[in-house]
Amino acid sequence: MTELHLDLTCDATRRSILADLRGRLDADAQTALDAAVEAAGVPERHHHDLGEVLDTIDALAVSDRVKDDMRAIYHILAEAEAAAHGCAVEETHFHEVGNGEAVRNVAAVCLAVEMLAPERITATPVQTGSGTVVCAHGELPIPAPATAAILAKGIPTCETLQEGERCTPTSAALIKHFVEEFHV
Repeated sequence: MTELHLDLTCDATRRSILADLRGRLDADAQTALDAAVEAAGVPERHHHDLGEVLDTIDALAVSDRVKDDMRAIYHILAEAEAAAHGCAVEETHFHEVGNGEAVRNVAAVCLAVEMLAPERITATPVQTGSGTVVCAHGELPIPAPATAAILAKGIPTCETLQEGERCTPTSAALIKHFVEEFHV
């Protein structure tokens, strides 16, 4: 069985997860991943709600598996945002998680997982970080409410916290979707 184990004890941001997955590919596969991300056609625009993100995902030049993974991740995000704001999923408004870079990073992680083709993904407990973060809603505690809502669904966190935001709503959704088991 091919197992991919993620060490999330220092940093669990979407960029660090992507860097880890990308680093597991050889040079040719890294080039192919970069080309696939560009060819996917993620627009630079901001996506304001789940419907806009799903429409963008449907239009991407990627496999059905990558689209399915991306849809699931954005459903996790929408549910967490709805819980954090006390509204229906259809009424959620994406801020940072809806920008073009976030959607592109999610696509890249999903493409990298597809390329690596692990039978199972495991991870360490997640480093959330500590302190506060400034976002569209002002200054929030770390983990931010949407992140905390996702983590509360069975994702263990590190006891010793580092300063700064080390797990975002997007990365928490990626972890929730892909990781089957947590252990050291």
